[in-house]
Order: sequence, then C-alpha cells, then structure tokens
Amino acid sequence: MAESRSYATEALAQGRLTIGEAAARTGLSAKMIRYYEQEGLFVPQARSAAGYRQYGEADLHALRFIRSARDLGFSLKQIAELTSLWRDRERASAEVKRLALSHIDALEAKADLLRGMAATLRELAQRCHGDDRPECPILEGLESQASAGACHSDT
Repeated sequence: MAESRSYATEALAQGRLTIGEAAARTGLSAKMIRYYEQEGLFVPQARSAAGYRQYGEADLHALRFIRSARDLGFSLKQIAELTSLWRDRERASAEVKRLALSHIDALEAKADLLRGMAATLRELAQRCHGDDRPECPILEGLESQASAGACHSDT
C-alpha cells in the first residue's frame, strides 16, 4: 500500500494523475481506459519509473474525446479513425464529415429497424388480453415469425 501511495504522491508532484484520478475526471472507468489503450485508441504520454501510467491534461482531453465519440455510438474502428483525424491538424475536414455522415446513415437505419420492431411488438401486445387465459398472441406471433424465418438480428 505504501508503494501505491508513493506512486500517487510522485505523480501528483509531477502534475500527473493516477489512472483512478483520470477515470474520475473523464467519467470513464479505469478498466475502459486500459481497454482503449490496449485497442490502440489511446497511449498515456508518461509512465513513472516503476512503469505506472501517468495522465496529464492532454491525456484527459484525449480520453474525453474518445468518450464523446463513444457516447455518439461510434464503433472502436471509427473512433480510431476519428482520433487519427483529430490529431492530424492538416487533415481535410471532408474526411471527418464523410465519417460523420456515414455514421448518421447507420444510426438512422438502426432507428428505423428499432421502430419496426417496436411496432410489431406493440401490435402483438395490443392483441393480448393480458388475463389468466393461456392463449397469448404475443407468444403465438413470435412463434409464427420464427417459423417463417422472419426474425432478424444484427447483434
């Protein structure tokens, strides 16, 4: 425990934060920060002599950027592309816009699919009496869709 306290003291003295402090300041968990590093989306700019990650303001800014992209539903692959474009000050904004528009199209398609699923389920629920009878139009509807091969999943 004394070793981790000395690490935290050393990091703070250098204007650096521990992974726990970085997590608290970015709204990410330490596990997610490590995962983003493992996936190559993020590399902390400093490490202590003992090899512990140390985080400065630039690191926090990058982690917040990644979190913002995740909050908008971008995939890890897309976030890698976005962070690369974000760091490249000579990039063409057209590339960023292309990526954003493509993501919008995918989100809208998914929203349409979800609305269709909700409408189907709503129709089945409306036909259900919701009483003590064993007949259930919801289960019958699911069964008939399964038999017809109408069930689709993109998970």
